[in-house]
Amino acid sequence: MDDLASIYRERFANTGLEKRQRVWRILCNDFFSTMIKPTDTVLDLACGYGEFINNIKAGRKFAVDLNPDSPAHLAADVSFASASANDLFFIPDNTLDVAFTSNFLEHLPDKAACNAVLKEVLRKLKPGGRFIILGPNIRYAYKEYWDYYDHYLPLSHLSLSEGLLINGYELERVIDRFLPYTMNNSTPTHDLLIRAYLALPLAWKIMGKQFLVVARKRSAS
Repeated sequence: MDDLASIYRERFANTGLEKRQRVWRILCNDFFSTMIKPTDTVLDLACGYGEFINNIKAGRKFAVDLNPDSPAHLAADVSFASASANDLFFIPDNTLDVAFTSNFLEHLPDKAACNAVLKEVLRKLKPGGRFIILGPNIRYAYKEYWDYYDHYLPLSHLSLSEGLLINGYELERVIDRFLPYTMNNSTPTHDLLIRAYLALPLAWKIMGKQFLVVARKRSAS
């Protein structure tokens, strides 16, 4: 736990929490809000410092992380639990309209652990509920991917899609190149630039190194 907290304090200090919150506010308002209704029940899996869950509009918000620093950064309307992603004991089955995770699955030790997470999220989703997954695409970030000490499980948009299908989901949307790999650099992040980037999918093909995969729980699950 202490190692986890210290790693992210150092990593996010380099990026700047204010910068991250500002970028995620635009991502939520201009992009992810098209997939999430203001009345939805939403889970942020491995929520970090709450960049997504604090900024998305939802009827009820859950967040889970093992980082002891996470709760201090979450808004008052977020229900937090310190728990593993494969044991969401605090959420009843068939409750969630949307589960979201960003840059998390690559931290799992192996495919068995990934399967356990996918199965647990599936249990908590309502039939037809969405699992929105953002993460580094090993096809396009195969060099930078290993620059982080806590990266273990390399995934592409294709391997993750196959894993989702195996575990009972149906695919809704698969984008192989969406966001750049990291904000931990000097790339400009002015609000207008972020909005322009989101509005120009051609730019994703040039700069994107993270996939975005959206899957649904089958109605018969």
